[in-house]
Amino acid sequence: MQKYVRFLLSLLFYCLTGMGISLTIVGGVGVSSFNAANVALADVLNVNVGLITILVNLAFAVVYAALTRFRYPARYAVQIIALLCLGRVIDFFTYQVFADLAPASYLERMGLLVAGTLTGGISTGMVLNLKAITFPVENTCDELSKLTNITFAKFRYAVDVVSVLVSVSLSLIYKIPFYAREGTVLSLFLLTAAISGTRWAYGRVGARIKKARP
Repeated sequence: MQKYVRFLLSLLFYCLTGMGISLTIVGGVGVSSFNAANVALADVLNVNVGLITILVNLAFAVVYAALTRFRYPARYAVQIIALLCLGRVIDFFTYQVFADLAPASYLERMGLLVAGTLTGGISTGMVLNLKAITFPVENTCDELSKLTNITFAKFRYAVDVVSVLVSVSLSLIYKIPFYAREGTVLSLFLLTAAISGTRWAYGRVGARIKKARP
C-alpha cells in the first residue's frame, strides 16, 4: 500500500514538473538547458513540445536499459508511463491552459520563468525523495559514471552543454527564436537550489518524524 501511494505521489510531482516547464516556455525568456533543445526541435519540426520531450527522454531510457542490460523491466515500464504523462501535461498546459497567457512586460516574463523553475525544481526534488520513479537522463548519467569512473556531475553537465549547443545551432540555422537565453542561466541556479532545498527539507521532516515515534 505504501509503495502504491509513493508511486501516485511521484507521478503527481512528475506531472507538476511538466507544468513548471510549460510556465517557462510561456515566459519566453529562455528555458532550462535540457528543455532548450527540446523546444527548439519542436519548433523546427513543427510538432508539440511534449512529443519531443517524450521522444528525447525515451531515447535516454533506451540507452539506460541497454547499459543495465535490460535487467529492470518494471523500472523501464514505470519510466515510460511517467514520460507519457509528462509529455501530455506539458502539451496540455502549454497549448491549452496557458495558451492565452500573454505577459506584457519583461518583469512578468521573468516572473513566469521563476515560478515555472521553482515549480519544476520542487517537484523534481520530491520525485527524487519518494524514489518510486526515476528520470532517464539522470539514470543514464549515473550508469555511465559507474562504468567509466567519471563523475555523474560531469556527464550531467555535458548533457546540458550539448543541449544548449543544439538549441543555439538550430536557432541560427533555421532562423527560429533563441530558447537558450538569460533565463537558461538563471534557471540553472534556481533549479539546483529548488531541488537541493526540497531534498534537505524532506530529510529534516523525515528525521523529526522518526525521532517523534515511540
